[in-house]
Amino acid sequence: MFDKDRWQEIFIAIKQNKLRSVLTAFGVFWGIFMLVVMTGSGNGLVNGVTQGTANFASNSAFMWTQNTTKPYKGFRQGRWWNFNNRDMEIIRDQVPGVDVIAPRLQGWDVSQGENVHRGLRSGSFTVNGDYPAYNLIDPSEMIHGRFINEMDIHLRRKVCIIGERVYEVMFERGEDPVGQYMKVSGVYFQVVGVFRTLNPNIQLGSNKSESIYVPFTTMQQVYNYGDRVHYFGFTAKDGHSVAETAEQVMAVLKNNHSVAPDDNDAIGHFNVEEMVRTMTYLFLGINMLIWIVGIGTLIAGAVGISNIMVVVVKERTKEIGIQRAIGARPWTIVSQILTESVFLTTLAGFMGLSLGTLVLHGVDTALTHAQASMPADEQVFFTNPEIGVTMAVASLIILIITGLIAGLIPAQKAVRIKPIEALRHE
Repeated sequence: MFDKDRWQEIFIAIKQNKLRSVLTAFGVFWGIFMLVVMTGSGNGLVNGVTQGTANFASNSAFMWTQNTTKPYKGFRQGRWWNFNNRDMEIIRDQVPGVDVIAPRLQGWDVSQGENVHRGLRSGSFTVNGDYPAYNLIDPSEMIHGRFINEMDIHLRRKVCIIGERVYEVMFERGEDPVGQYMKVSGVYFQVVGVFRTLNPNIQLGSNKSESIYVPFTTMQQVYNYGDRVHYFGFTAKDGHSVAETAEQVMAVLKNNHSVAPDDNDAIGHFNVEEMVRTMTYLFLGINMLIWIVGIGTLIAGAVGISNIMVVVVKERTKEIGIQRAIGARPWTIVSQILTESVFLTTLAGFMGLSLGTLVLHGVDTALTHAQASMPADEQVFFTNPEIGVTMAVASLIILIITGLIAGLIPAQKAVRIKPIEALRHE
């Protein structure tokens, strides 16, 4: 490895066959470059998706009513029905796996047209009725003021919290909105907070930044919703499966509303735990595909290097014969071929690794500047493409192994050359 004469021979051989050496090394260069870029891109996709969902309760599920698809107990098929306040109490009492439950009203009929007014300003925004528990499932960061609390629910206060976009439209920049009043679908509400979503990649029914949250009980009363619940979310306790808990919840709801037990379409549901598991498997599959493609390309490059080294051995047959004739040991010949193969592979791979890392850094810089000008709650599915130190070290190890494998067959061929036959070779 540290023989000066050997390295001189390697450099002389490379200089004498520049084009061949470059074309030989290009396969490995391209393979490691693609492996680095694809792995970094895969990590960027993972980072983008997880960053926009990281604070969402992964042990949660959501449910809403749909038309029944089967007749049951005298009720016709296609019946429309609603959850109600009593359902929430029954779920708490009869389903031990439920930890937090948060009913919600989606104010479709009070969110039409320019439904929000404040002085000369107006806008069209979604109105939701919520419990404080909803913030435990889908957390928000409070920029101003506070979130809805239990006293708001108990006293049916006409207060609200607003999303960032609502604040931008209805207030001057820098103006303190806390304590100000807005007219929402004909009813005045006092603003007690401004929120920013921590999970921009999960939007349930509306854009959160363009939403107004009011106390659930207040919305039921002032907009005449009675005891209806449009949908609700819940979290499962530790040690309880979300899927199993959801099945128990649906069974209780069907029994309470005379819905056929085998009517699987009467209740729509969304299991966040299953979504997270699916994404995990998806990202694992993407990473496996990236490594298969990258390593396949590296193997193709190694085969190219091996073929060229076979040609090199054939060209040096007489030289190898002379070395053997004057007493060179087989390992000396083998190590010379392997060293040249590993050197070419490692040099090309290191260049591919460096260029791939540089490309990822450039993309990351461009994305950082672009995202800096975007709203904080804008959906982002690709960010911070990168490779870790482990990936870089693994790539270098793969390169060395690839070089050894690529040079092994030519080296064995060189060892089998007999000195007398080699000296006769033209």
